[in-house]
Amino acid sequence: MRIFSGIQPTGSLHLGNYLGAIRQWVRMQDALLPGQEAIYFIADMHAITVYQEPAGLRQATREIAAAMMAAGIDPARAILFNQSQVHEHAELAWVLECVARIGWLNRMTQFKEKSGKDREGASVGLFAYPVLQAADVLLYKATHVPVGDDQKQHLELARDIAAKFNTDYSCEIFPLPEPLVAAAAPRVRSLRDGSAKMSKSDPSDMSRINLTDTADDIRQKIRKAKTDPEPIPQTAAGLEGRPEARNLVEIYATLLDRPVASVLDEFAGQGFGQLKPALAELIVATLEPINARFRDLLAQPDKIDAALATGAARARPLARETLAEVHDAVGFLK
Repeated sequence: MRIFSGIQPTGSLHLGNYLGAIRQWVRMQDALLPGQEAIYFIADMHAITVYQEPAGLRQATREIAAAMMAAGIDPARAILFNQSQVHEHAELAWVLECVARIGWLNRMTQFKEKSGKDREGASVGLFAYPVLQAADVLLYKATHVPVGDDQKQHLELARDIAAKFNTDYSCEIFPLPEPLVAAAAPRVRSLRDGSAKMSKSDPSDMSRINLTDTADDIRQKIRKAKTDPEPIPQTAAGLEGRPEARNLVEIYATLLDRPVASVLDEFAGQGFGQLKPALAELIVATLEPINARFRDLLAQPDKIDAALATGAARARPLARETLAEVHDAVGFLK
């Protein structure tokens, strides 16, 4: 079993990233058995599909690495590195671009969302990045990939590319990676709009809880989070059509690893004036130790860089082994 996942160094990590991904990664890392591996990477090559100010990208990469380590990713147990340090990602992506089909990429919904009405003005990288994403996974022959609902299509593409490569070249180099969808981690929604996911790209900082927010910031954001005037219902059915109410209840339940029904039992009939303070304190208690470790790591950039370099050194032999098999399969001279 080899688990593989990553995150882009764009914007600050927020509560949705933590509950939907990083906390799951930490738990998977902690549950590894002998012979199993977890590989987590910072996708700085993906980040430049849109222009990034160079100094800002370097700082953001360090900040994401620090946040991941502060949240519990242990570079001594999992392999943690930034993508650009392992050039085999780009080389395999080119080979796989020669296997993937334009029709497959034309169906990718995220390109349509990110390019908007200016598809002709979008970068080639933005169009082709799902193939690089497939290369990221297949380079390490990952067997399992933690994904959210919005990434299932990309993993399906990776499986399609792997199957076509194996068929075209009469080999079995790439296993078909399986999705790991955490049922206990619903998508965390914006604090200002329960129909939208919590996002680091949202222009309103009040829409999200950043992992770097102070306790006072967190309390203020939860106090001002959008709700409705209705009391908290007794059953989950009573949350239908109330996306903001559902969001706060689900965040509370997820932080405590409790079912939503248990939270509704506790607060049924009460207003959000009772739930919000309890939720704010729960988030503060969860994030304060992470925040403290994060700030301590940021004060030691050499320590962050060394951890990423060590992770890259561990990743490269795995990447080179796969790429050597690919070179042989496609007919490149050694």
